[in-house]
Amino acid sequence: MFFDRPETGEIAILVHLTIDSESERDDPVEFEELALSAGVMPVDLITGSRRQPAPNYFVGSGKLEEIQAAVRAHKAELVLFNHALSPSQERNLEKQLQCRVLDRTGLILDIFAQRARSHEGKLQVELAQLQHLSTRLKRGWTHLDRQKGGIGLRGAGEKQLELDQRLIGQRMKAIHKSLGKVRAQREQGRRSRRRADVPTVSLVGYTNAGKSTLFNTLTQAGTYAADQLFATLDSTLRRIDLPNFGNAIVADTVGFISHLPHQLVEAFRATLEETAEANLLLHVVDAANEDHQHLMDEVNSVLLEIEADSVPQLQVFNKIDLIKGFEPRLDRDGEGRPKRVWVSAKTGAGIELLIAAVSELLAGSLVCETVRLEPHQARLRSQLYEKEFIEQEMVDEHGAYVLTLRLPKSEFSRLQQQGVTVVTNSEPASTSPSEWPESRSETAPAAAGSVG
Repeated sequence: MFFDRPETGEIAILVHLTIDSESERDDPVEFEELALSAGVMPVDLITGSRRQPAPNYFVGSGKLEEIQAAVRAHKAELVLFNHALSPSQERNLEKQLQCRVLDRTGLILDIFAQRARSHEGKLQVELAQLQHLSTRLKRGWTHLDRQKGGIGLRGAGEKQLELDQRLIGQRMKAIHKSLGKVRAQREQGRRSRRRADVPTVSLVGYTNAGKSTLFNTLTQAGTYAADQLFATLDSTLRRIDLPNFGNAIVADTVGFISHLPHQLVEAFRATLEETAEANLLLHVVDAANEDHQHLMDEVNSVLLEIEADSVPQLQVFNKIDLIKGFEPRLDRDGEGRPKRVWVSAKTGAGIELLIAAVSELLAGSLVCETVRLEPHQARLRSQLYEKEFIEQEMVDEHGAYVLTLRLPKSEFSRLQQQGVTVVTNSEPASTSPSEWPESRSETAPAAAGSVG
């Protein structure tokens, strides 16, 4: 029903008004990118300003006539509004313009419908569309005024509108049930990772900030990445090995946008729970975008809505290859913790700094220890090598392995529980804040290669 689309782009008129009563205003350039991402052909952008929206048509009578003239001149099939329209405003506009009318929410839902690939993604999009459609059913049903009637069947009966509402309600109930199973499966996977002590690192950020490209650079996953809004819709998980730490799971998630429709937030709650339950968020930012601070604020507002604002964040300023003469670097806060990394996911510059910062934040405080493993503990020695915890090794006169380790405190505690003999007392690892540069930033060579 919702996923059949015409093969050719539809001719569309874009409408963007500046409303004085609105504290936050959407960007008309982003609106045009949304239209292009939906596959339409924008032929005209009509702008204007009002103190507040008109109750009947959102726009005034003069602007309505201007839109009508543009529709006739270009033979447009669709009019897109960069605003949230009420159901009555949408109906009135369609009646006057004699073509389909979509608001910003409907446009974003349409893009999501096109990009949904997995069964879960399609269910989530369909749920969001049904929630949006349920308020827009009244279209002038005059036939089938009462479905039930006649001799022996007299009663209140059902109007066509009521029947549609009931059918939509039944379908939404079925989708909720299916998504409940998906949520249970995701929670089971998270419990398994917690038992195995495998942390999750979730990529978040404004749409088209480069999350999928960064995800592919980190994991060599080969997921779809493109220079367009909402190129990624379905959540993807991949394992990554971090130096001086071990295994972690990296999650690529859907991008956020200004005024993200509430229906999408609710429908994608099962997917967004991966973000809320993560151990660390990589907040990917388009460093080349002059308005990046505003976009970061929009992302943080969505994180607050999905109750993920308390998860530790590492800011990843991406696309430094678009900034002339900019070198990758790692910035730290006043306490010496990694705060911001400047990278290029496209060229791979600065990726090694990012990986080191993620390892440091996940590990917390590292310790250096010297331990002794007996010959029968060779398997444990192999596991320590796999996690890259071993800094130095020697064999004593009894054939035992004497290992100098650099590892998280939690990992060292686990070793002690396995009966490992400690040779020296605990000492801080060589990542103490006093040994970092005074500038609180670290730079990397500009020609850094990509890391798998």
